[in-house]
Amino acid sequence: MARERIHLFDTTLRDGQQTPGIDFSVEDKIAIATMLDDFGMDYVEGGYPGANPTDTEFFSRKRTKNARFVAFGMTKRAGVSTSNDPGLTSLLQAESDAICLVAKSWDYHVQRRPWLYQRRKSQNRSSPRSRPSLPPARKR
Repeated sequence: MARERIHLFDTTLRDGQQTPGIDFSVEDKIAIATMLDDFGMDYVEGGYPGANPTDTEFFSRKRTKNARFVAFGMTKRAGVSTSNDPGLTSLLQAESDAICLVAKSWDYHVQRRPWLYQRRKSQNRSSPRSRPSLPPARKR
């Protein structure tokens, strides 16, 4: 029986940030990405470039040495060409090794919630508020 390799894809920097009370700074994201890379993750999903100033700055350069650095985003918005979609433009401009795209397929999201993208885009996540800090990474 041939052994197959399992590839690990970590979403902490995107999914983890959706936890109530969590708001990673760029420095927090760099520290977490470094730890995940050192741990041996194959893919580190860094967030959604263009969604907020933190993620846009985080994707200004590659943040992993060994792991594939992945940008997360959505397919183009309805009624907008791919060349005019700001979300896709941000993904293509991100300094990432790969892009993970999610496509909406539930008719409720496609037909009744197109406003959600604009609302999220207008929320400024850089507002001053208490941010939990991470301790510095330990040397091994």
